[in-house]
Formats: sequence, structure tokens, C-alpha cells
Amino acid sequence: MSYVLTEIDGPLAIITLNRADKHNAFDDSLIDELTLHLQAVGERIDVRAVVLSATGKSFSAGADLNWMKRVATYSQSDNERDAMGLATLMRTLHGLPKPTIARVQGPAYGGGVGLVACCDMAVGTHDASFCLSEVKLGLVPAVISPYVVAAIGQRAAHRYFLTAEKFDAGEAYRLGLLTEIAQSEDAMDEIIESMVNALLAAGPVAVSEAKHLIGRVADRPVNSEVIGDTVATIARVRVSMEGQEGLRAFVEKRKPNWDRGIAPILPIEPGGRDR
Repeated sequence: MSYVLTEIDGPLAIITLNRADKHNAFDDSLIDELTLHLQAVGERIDVRAVVLSATGKSFSAGADLNWMKRVATYSQSDNERDAMGLATLMRTLHGLPKPTIARVQGPAYGGGVGLVACCDMAVGTHDASFCLSEVKLGLVPAVISPYVVAAIGQRAAHRYFLTAEKFDAGEAYRLGLLTEIAQSEDAMDEIIESMVNALLAAGPVAVSEAKHLIGRVADRPVNSEVIGDTVATIARVRVSMEGQEGLRAFVEKRKPNWDRGIAPILPIEPGGRDR
């Protein structure tokens, strides 16, 4: 059985963690498989949005017990090679040149929180719960930390990284980890459908450019370099094929034909810098 499933529904790709019997816990096989699925949809021109979901009652319980037993016997260099697989997964998801939405039901622990933080948006059910439990095992959430800290902020990270306290959907929403909270899975799907429709109404390259722009300006001082970058970006986008089509459609009071776009841009580096 595949640990990860991909369904293409027109311009939408739904990638699903398919290990419900293990609460979608991570091991090296799931990590490698999910990375490949993300890379594949990232390269598809016909895919314009990605939803990351999970089967069963849990989004992801974090690390698989048997995998943890194996890595406990590894040397430091072996652990570095193993951790690089998870780092590659998180970097791939964070830097995907498509907008991503996490669909979160039930618990999301450890690396599961990392997946949620790497997505551009996240919708959770009211009973979703979160925990960065690594310190209880004498470990640290190192690989996922750039994305989680960016999502919830340093102050909240100090609390939840250090105490490993469980927090609920309301707190996740307050911190910015969740974009929306739904009362049921059906309601969650309605919210996600609305988000996807909004994304599809926009220029596909403009959406990718906007995502890339956030990564470039986040946490940087507004200096001449940043101003120059933003000025050059809007000038380049305005004269692009998609930009010209969007402007003409606005003036002519019609819907734009986004098939007249340009090639997608590069992914975003963790920490908000370009490749």
C-alpha cells in the first residue's frame, strides 16, 4: 500500500497521507514518498493549487515508533543523512511554486506541525490539536523549526518548543498556525473549496510570484535593496504576458484568459530567501 496518494481534479492536486493505521506517522519511506509526490505536482503546469490532507482520525502523529527505534542506533553522521530527508521534504513543501492548503483533522504532532507550518494556508477542525513534543524525548524540533517559528513567532515557540504542551485549534488559530477553524470536516471542505476557488480566479503566475515575494521581503528591513527588488518585480510582472492579459481584461471588463501566462518561478528558500 502506498503511504501517499495524489488525486488530480482539474487544476487542483490533493495529496493525501495514507497511513491511517499508524495515525499517518512519519518514517523514512513516507518522507521520501511524500517528497516525490510534491515534486511531481510542483512541476505540473496544469496544477494550480495543492491541498495536503490525511486519512483517518489524525493528520499526523509525528515520528513513527519503529523509525525512532532505528535512528536511536545511528551514528551522528547517519542521523545527519536521515534528518536531511525530512529537511528536503519540508523545504520542498515550503518552496512549492503552487499555493498549498493543509487540511487538518485531529492531532498534528512533531513533524505534522511542520507540515502545517510549511503550507501557505491551513484549515483545521475544532477538535484539531497540536504538540511539539520533542523535548519530552530528549530531542528538539530542529528540522521543522524555521517553518514553525515563522508561522507562530518566537515568543510562542519559546513556550511550545520548551514545554511540549499540547494546544488546541483555537490557540493554533490565535498564533497563526491555522488560517481557519471549521466545526466539522464537511465545513472544513467547504472552506477549502472557497479558498481554492479564490486562488483559481487569480493569475496563476501572479499567485506564484506573490508567494515568492513574501519569502523575499519577510523579516527584512525596508532598505534600498528591498525597495529596488519590489519596484523591479512589479515592473517585470506588469509587462509579462499574464500581467498584460490581466490589465487588458480589467479595462475591457471581461474575465482574463490565464492560459496566456508565463513559466512558473523558482521555489522559495527556508527563511525567506531566493535560491
